[in-house]
Formats: sequence, structure tokens, C-alpha cells
Amino acid sequence: MHSSIANARRLIVKVGSSLVTNNGRGLDHNAIRCWASQIATLRQQGKEVVLVSSGAIAEGMQRLGWSRRPYKIAKQQAAAAVGQMGLAQVYESHFSKYSIRTAQILLTHADLIDRERYLNASSTLLTLLKLGVVPIVNENDTVITDEIKFGDNDTLAALVTNLIEGDVLVILTDQHGLYTADPRKDPSATLVKKANAGDPALEIIAGNTSTGIGRGGMLTKIRAAKRAAYSGADTIIASGREPNVLVRLAAAELIGTQLAAQTTRITSRKQWIANHLQVRGYIVIDSGAIEKLTFGGTSLLPVGIVDVQGIFTRGEVIACLNETGHEVARGLTNYSSVETKMISRHPSVEINLILGYMLEPEVIHRNNLVIF
Repeated sequence: MHSSIANARRLIVKVGSSLVTNNGRGLDHNAIRCWASQIATLRQQGKEVVLVSSGAIAEGMQRLGWSRRPYKIAKQQAAAAVGQMGLAQVYESHFSKYSIRTAQILLTHADLIDRERYLNASSTLLTLLKLGVVPIVNENDTVITDEIKFGDNDTLAALVTNLIEGDVLVILTDQHGLYTADPRKDPSATLVKKANAGDPALEIIAGNTSTGIGRGGMLTKIRAAKRAAYSGADTIIASGREPNVLVRLAAAELIGTQLAAQTTRITSRKQWIANHLQVRGYIVIDSGAIEKLTFGGTSLLPVGIVDVQGIFTRGEVIACLNETGHEVARGLTNYSSVETKMISRHPSVEINLILGYMLEPEVIHRNNLVIF
């Protein structure tokens, strides 16, 4: 693992709402100036940096004189639209002091579940980095609905890490890192300094300790680290209020919680499949099929399918569950839900007899399948 960001070339730095907006009081110019200064130092060290910044809705609320986050989606979107202007303006002005250009990139989940748009987003970000620009990424809160939102910028930051195959994801928050219990409630809680990303015990420890300003608690950060590990990236969760935190991490100082990626970097196509936050349907597969997928590296054949749930069409991403309902894999299906029901529990040689045609001998080909 990069015991810091010292050896990393491409970094994704995520700053939370409470940091950017000084706990909801409006954009914190001093904090943003400090990050711009630190990122300028990292770039002098030859590092590429993408900044994922929350704060648009909080800034819009402040500009509109609202003390509480509005309940109506349209008002939240209006606040985001007003706030994005302020957010872009402040980042641009502080980075320009170091002769660094910035670019605003607004994404929704719909941008990343469409393969072509996913590749376009990746190309744009990589081109900006080559041009020496610092992309400022945020969720496009002005158009999101429940179906197309990420839910929090921790998840978005992890997806951006996968999108550009970053080396390290740094999540800056108002906490010092992951503690064994909530330090605000339990004085005996201790900081977890090093662990493996994806360790199930971490999610249990994290619980849900979100602040009132942002949407993500420590649990979303732990899950983001697990997702970032798909592309082989390590994650650091540290306090954004720690002086010169990014530069000190780059000098190999151990700050916050460092989560090592244990998984082998999976291909870009498989990352795209794994990163679908919503799947179109579910199929339940038997233990024999699970063993062959996991240890044999095989494709999923219809004979191993026990049940089909939901409505999906050929080419959509579906989840594979074991018989207790736990997701074990997901992939692109070669058959619709109706066709899959008809051929489930049958050997591939019978597909043509049952349907009158055979598109493929497997329901999900191993090249389009991700094992969890």
C-alpha cells in the first residue's frame, strides 16, 4: 500500500460539505485557499489531482438566506443551481493565484451507467489532467432524482477514482478518521490507523454518524474505500482541518485512517459493471454455480439459476444472489427476464428447444461478470 500519497501519481481528493461551508455558514474561503495551496504543492511534485467537492446546496441556501435544507426537491435543485455559481467562482479565484486553471464537472449516476457516457466522462477528465487543469467534480444536484443520484459525494469520489484509475482516494472530513466507536459518544474510542478496504468489520464499526450538513456518514466513506479498491486504489480518511494535511500525507506522514486495496485492479469494463448503483433485476443461483463462478472462472449457465426477480432486457446489468439473498456477482445479461425464467434450470443445449433460438449458451459471459 502507499503508506501515504508519497508514491501516488494520480489523486482524488474529496472534501465534505461541513469543511467547504464551515458547518453550513457559507463557503469557507480560508479552507479553500489552504487546499488550493496544498494541491499546488502536490502538482509541483508531479502529481495529478482531481477535487471532488460538496457544498453547492449549502452555499445556495446561504446565498438565498435559507437556514434549513428545503424539503421540496425543486427547491433543493434551485439552491444547488445558485450554489454552483459560488462554488466554481471561489475555487477558480483561489487556484488562479497559483496559475492553475480549474474546470467544473457535474455528474449524475445516469452519466456513468451508460457505457458511452462513462467513457466520455473518463476521456474528458484524463484530457483535463493532461492539460494541467484541476477538475472540480460535484454531483449535478440541479437535475438529480432518486433514480440517478449517487446519494453522497463519497460514493461519487470512489466512482471518479475508478473512472480515471486513480492511485489514492483521500476523503477529507470533519473527523480524524474511523474510530472503534463514535468518539462524540464514547470517550474510550480509538482511531483505526490501518486496515484493509472491504473488511466487513469496518462497516460494523462505522455505523452511521453523519453530520447535519452533508449526506454521508463514516459508513459511506468505508463503502467508498471498498469501491475505490476495484481499481486498485487505496483510501485515506483524514481530517480536513488538520494543518497542511495533503502535503504531510505526501511526505509519508501517517494521518487519519489508511485503508489498503486488497483486490487486484479489475478491467475498466468490469469496473463499469460493478459500479452500477442500481441493477435492473436479480437472479438467484445455486451453490454449484457460485463455486464454478468463484473458483472456476466460468460463465453463468442457465442450469445454475434457481429464480428470476424483476424485469430486465438483454444487455442490462443484473445482480446474482445466493439462496440466502446475498449478492455474489453481477453482470450483463444475454437474455431478458422472461427468457431467463424459461431457460433456468435447463442445460444450454436445450435453450434452442425452449425458446426457438439461442442467442448465447450462457446467461452471463465471464468477460461481462464481476464476482464480489
